[in-house]
Amino acid sequence: MSLLEHRQAQALLADAEVTADQVQGCRRRLSRFLERYVPLFYRKEQGHNAQIVVEGLLSGLERKTAEPIAREQGVPRKPIQFFVGSGKWDDEAVMAELRRHVVETLGDPQGVLVFDPSAFPKKGTHSCGVERAWCGRLGKVENCQVGLFLVYATGRGQGPLDRRLYLPKEWVADRVRREECHVPAAVRFQQRWRMALAMLDRHRDSVPHQAVAADDEFGRVAAFRAGLRQRQEAYVLDVPCNTQVRDLEGRRPPRRAGRKTRRRAVPFRRADAWAAAQPGSRWQEFTVSDGQKGPIRVQAVMTSVRTRQDQRLGPQERLIVIRHLESDGNEPDVSYHLAWAAQERSLEQWVQAHARRHQIEQMLAHGKGEAGLAHYEVRSYVGWHHHMTLSLLALWFLNLERVTIGEKNTGGDGAANAGDLGTVVAASRPDRPTDCARGQRRAAPQRTSQDLPLARVHRSVPATASPWRIGIKRLQ
Repeated sequence: MSLLEHRQAQALLADAEVTADQVQGCRRRLSRFLERYVPLFYRKEQGHNAQIVVEGLLSGLERKTAEPIAREQGVPRKPIQFFVGSGKWDDEAVMAELRRHVVETLGDPQGVLVFDPSAFPKKGTHSCGVERAWCGRLGKVENCQVGLFLVYATGRGQGPLDRRLYLPKEWVADRVRREECHVPAAVRFQQRWRMALAMLDRHRDSVPHQAVAADDEFGRVAAFRAGLRQRQEAYVLDVPCNTQVRDLEGRRPPRRAGRKTRRRAVPFRRADAWAAAQPGSRWQEFTVSDGQKGPIRVQAVMTSVRTRQDQRLGPQERLIVIRHLESDGNEPDVSYHLAWAAQERSLEQWVQAHARRHQIEQMLAHGKGEAGLAHYEVRSYVGWHHHMTLSLLALWFLNLERVTIGEKNTGGDGAANAGDLGTVVAASRPDRPTDCARGQRRAAPQRTSQDLPLARVHRSVPATASPWRIGIKRLQ
């Protein structure tokens, strides 16, 4: 018996369907959605091209680049290619309106600003910023462009706030390649953690939030954490398990016999060694979200620490260790985090804030699978930002559409609960591995001739690796 023939799988498949009536009016909603953004383009034909590209990014095309999008829409290829690659329109104005839209929809003082770099494999060496880098989608080091993304994550869902292409030192210093890829003269080399601080300075006052979150690429950088503290920004950042910490709540070693000296300080030890030594009574259990097989629970422990980096002693921070419990009885995954806030916060508050970090990974993974985030053939600095802007716009529409469908279909497992905007668009036909674990293939929904020509909407087969449950595919 195959997995899909199992009784429980059949029940999940039945619950996963969304009827044709529930996606009625999708075209109308897309038109209304784009009305907010089309006036931001300088010329009427640019606004028209933007609509064509966004529809193409939402379609079921195997490759969502300029040529197949133009062919599907029955328009010449070159105007679409020029529009995306080097068109004279202001993508920053579009992103600014997108940010306002996200904050209007999701604004929450308990929201979290999440940073995450994402790699885009490139076969050649001429695309702007390309270098040898680790690519999670491929699972190896390859020629990649790396973009830094900022996402707003709340209990009601997530939305994109900004994107920026990372330029390595070699690219910034190469005048010939800068000219070939139309890199603005004002662009200088910045480490990714400095880029993140610059993004934060631009947007933090306009986005209500309680903390900043990021993976260990940022958490391990003491200067990044210091920059957040200088800005009075609370943070919960991943750090490696071998981070050296001194437990400020631990028992000090006794004085050496026969000596009247100052009591010795608690020795430094690895974060994982400290966690392994904690008794079971210190661990607290929390529910962080509702999963496919019931509530997702974690165990966590916290203490005050100081870190040591480059032989220097850091300020007081919080070390938080989280065990992600597995429902199948396997050994739990353990993650390590450094946190800081100007005012005291409970362990539960920190755990809930950290849980928001994974929303950016899910959003980017499904943006690559559903909104063509990685489907581009532009080489220039301008073209990269143009494409990312249009792709994030399409992805934001999918998030809003999920809410619309969710309001009409609250299944028994709550998969489409409109109050759970944390669910996101699942890739129903991924053609390659993504940065995050991908879901299973979906059962085909019912078709309708009255639906949006570019898409059909259905609920996916629930996948334990991701809470994204709504997808959009082209109506054949």
